[in-house]
Amino acid sequence: MAAEHSPLAQFEIKRLVEMNVGGLDVSFTNASLFMVIAIAAVTLFLTLSMRGRAMVPGRMQSMAELSYEFIANMVKDNVGSEGRKYFPFIFTLFMFVLFCNLLGMIPYTFTVTSQIIVTFALAAVVFIGVTLIGIFKHGFKFLTFFVPSGVPVALLIILVPIEIISYFVRPISLSVRLFANMLAGHTLLKVFGGFVVGLGLYLGWLPLGFIVVLTGLEFLVAFLQAYVFAILSCLYLNDALHLHH
Repeated sequence: MAAEHSPLAQFEIKRLVEMNVGGLDVSFTNASLFMVIAIAAVTLFLTLSMRGRAMVPGRMQSMAELSYEFIANMVKDNVGSEGRKYFPFIFTLFMFVLFCNLLGMIPYTFTVTSQIIVTFALAAVVFIGVTLIGIFKHGFKFLTFFVPSGVPVALLIILVPIEIISYFVRPISLSVRLFANMLAGHTLLKVFGGFVVGLGLYLGWLPLGFIVVLTGLEFLVAFLQAYVFAILSCLYLNDALHLHH
């Protein structure tokens, strides 16, 4: 019973449909379900909002157009004109992370982005993708990215390994940032929810008030973390395309 009421119980992966392929566990889990729901929700939102294409947009169409313009401007400002072809990927990444974050705010749902394996998989796709783009575009010249310009040769012995390590740490920092923020926020909500029940009717309103404030903050964090994930992906893409240092 104690485990069931643990603040961390909400992050437990549960198998909904057990599947095994060649000794590999490929079961359909609660995390899989909410990733499918997030994709369906994004698709439904964009399809329904743009179905009418009214000259004077309604609320849903305005939200869809603002989302489109927001990411388009982000890509343009941080990557330049060359980044236009990668806009669909950045837009998809942003909307997927945002909807996963927002779905996790609904009671009795599952927060996909609180799982490090999910956020690391997304970060790994970004890291491998931009690295391949840089290699295909620049060839061996891509290696100059790890050699700071205008630095004395003697210092390169120290700086080049540091640059290489910092580059390969990118997927870890990108994934942990999203995972840690979502995990911490939802854990706090669960902890204060327990205080509300434990303190009862007379004193429970104190942590309840904090929950209301924290919930509002969590909605802001849900958007900010999707934004940070997308803009860092744009910056990494810019480095790969232009070898800026």
